[in-house]
Amino acid sequence: MFLTISAIANPMDNIEITTNEAEAAARWHVWREFIYTESQNIERVTEMHNQAIPFGEVAMRFAYFVIGEPDINGFPLFIAMHGGGQTPRNEEQWEMMKRYYRGSVENGIYVAVRGVRDTWNTHFNDESFPIYDRLIENMIILRNVDPNRVYLMGFSAGGDGVYGITPRMADRFAAVSMSAGHHNGVNPYNFQHTPIILQCGDGDTAFNRHIETAQFGIKLSEMQQRFPGFEHQVNIHVGRGHNFPDNSAARNLQWVWADSRAWLDSQSDSIHINTNAVDFLTQHVRTPLPKTIVWDLSTRAEMRSVESFYWLRASKEMTDGLIVATYNPRNNTITITTDGVEGSFYVLLNRTMLNFDRPITLVVNGNRSTTRVRSSRDIIVETTRERGDMNFQFSAIVEVMP
Repeated sequence: MFLTISAIANPMDNIEITTNEAEAAARWHVWREFIYTESQNIERVTEMHNQAIPFGEVAMRFAYFVIGEPDINGFPLFIAMHGGGQTPRNEEQWEMMKRYYRGSVENGIYVAVRGVRDTWNTHFNDESFPIYDRLIENMIILRNVDPNRVYLMGFSAGGDGVYGITPRMADRFAAVSMSAGHHNGVNPYNFQHTPIILQCGDGDTAFNRHIETAQFGIKLSEMQQRFPGFEHQVNIHVGRGHNFPDNSAARNLQWVWADSRAWLDSQSDSIHINTNAVDFLTQHVRTPLPKTIVWDLSTRAEMRSVESFYWLRASKEMTDGLIVATYNPRNNTITITTDGVEGSFYVLLNRTMLNFDRPITLVVNGNRSTTRVRSSRDIIVETTRERGDMNFQFSAIVEVMP
């Protein structure tokens, strides 16, 4: 059932990579070497056996369940976060989450994670972020998970976690589901390519969750007017408080307000729809190399070793400013605008994105220049190791000075 790969010699090790075919072969060999080496990593194997990943002073426990069989791309992965937070009931809530959405998963690996501390931000303590990276990598390497179908979901404090985690590592997820949580003021810019379903009861008045859920949907709609992406759905459940059905394995229809913006003004009709969170998630497959990226550098996780976001990279010390970047394969151009960004950052490229045999035009805040790049096996190795994801293998790096 699970992926196993034998060690192989790489005939590309000492060959200059000058064609698309040669780069594709080099990337594949590097990936196979990475999978073989890391599948033998005793720390990774122990983490999966113990169902716990340590980091610093904490460890994230998790329970996982394999449902069905993988398809040609592997298993989809569903990461589910429990409610609770700053309460002694987190253990009980974790036990509930082990089954809460699981009945709706027809095929995939369902993982219920335990918050690392019993705090209000139980799922997004600083240490949580590198642990999520590690969990996803372990599932890809050791359990044949498809990195383009990794889904995040959570209820109550778990919903807070979806808001807190997604924008800081949005490029990991194909889609996310937030139920009955609060956004805690997070900036929505980085949700551009991560579809999200927002659900709340119309009577969930604690912390104004009901109002804040609808208003966050409005913010995403406003972003959608400025940039491509920001796909979202908002379900405000009629006559419900903090609990409502978002997990009906029978797909029983539920009453929600048809227009959450109009509902804020008491002007919406209600409709009867399927609100199953898993069904929303599985409609989506990640696009790992979107042609346009919006990156809010103020929304980052400082303990992560990963410094890349899709096909951009910036030192983790850069925590201010906004980058909007587009690559265009038709005219071999990268166009970048920045706002409040101080210091250089990097564009990560491979031959599926632009033509390395021609000069690449770089337009930064209106200033135009050209550069030539070459494929490097060392960069393929480096970027493979950074995120443990074959979709984020790059062969060239271009420095950008705003």
